[in-house]
Amino acid sequence: MNVKIEPTWKKVLTPEFEKPYFKTLTDFVREEYSKGICYPPAAQIFNAFDLCPFDKVKVVIIGQDPYHEPGQAQGLCFSVNDGITIPPSLVNIYKEIKDDLGINPPSTGNLQRWAEQGVLLLNATLTVRIHQAGSHQRRGWETFTDAAIRLLAEQREHIVFILWGSYAQSKAQMIDPSKHLILKSVHPSPLSAHRGFFGNHHFSLTNDYLVKNGMTPINW
Repeated sequence: MNVKIEPTWKKVLTPEFEKPYFKTLTDFVREEYSKGICYPPAAQIFNAFDLCPFDKVKVVIIGQDPYHEPGQAQGLCFSVNDGITIPPSLVNIYKEIKDDLGINPPSTGNLQRWAEQGVLLLNATLTVRIHQAGSHQRRGWETFTDAAIRLLAEQREHIVFILWGSYAQSKAQMIDPSKHLILKSVHPSPLSAHRGFFGNHHFSLTNDYLVKNGMTPINW
């Protein structure tokens, strides 16, 4: 199957593209996009991978589902296009960065600048139907994104895996903590942020670990 995705990811993920579940998933996604509006735009479904090659990944942040309202989703978790109101979870992420590192939040919720520095902003499910959160869950995307996480955990070293909330934390079982840094806290959602997201210092801890292992820190 000829999947349009960044070459280093294509090389490691080719076995997934050839499995029956991925053909079924692809057929489902094509049908959904042909029947009605889905997000992100088709050309941005693999944006997280395209902006952050396999061998350049330093940090992985795991989200669950793309934003499902017009103009928001761009294929990067927690990120929205320029000019779109910054979502509540990202407002809280920016607040923690300010408290942790003293960096004033930007006026945009577009996190492409993180992706280009080696932050894989990976949603577990890569597509969604307009106005219908979770509408493309359990169709195969989770199998695919789990494979990507597992490949990084097995073939790379010294990656920081940032797991916010119980869903993201369920991915920790695929990651060897002796090879990588795993950072966990509650989700930055307004419903939970005050129970341990604020004050988690994940951004400074990430940069300390990267520097300790000879890598350039992320400019958050």
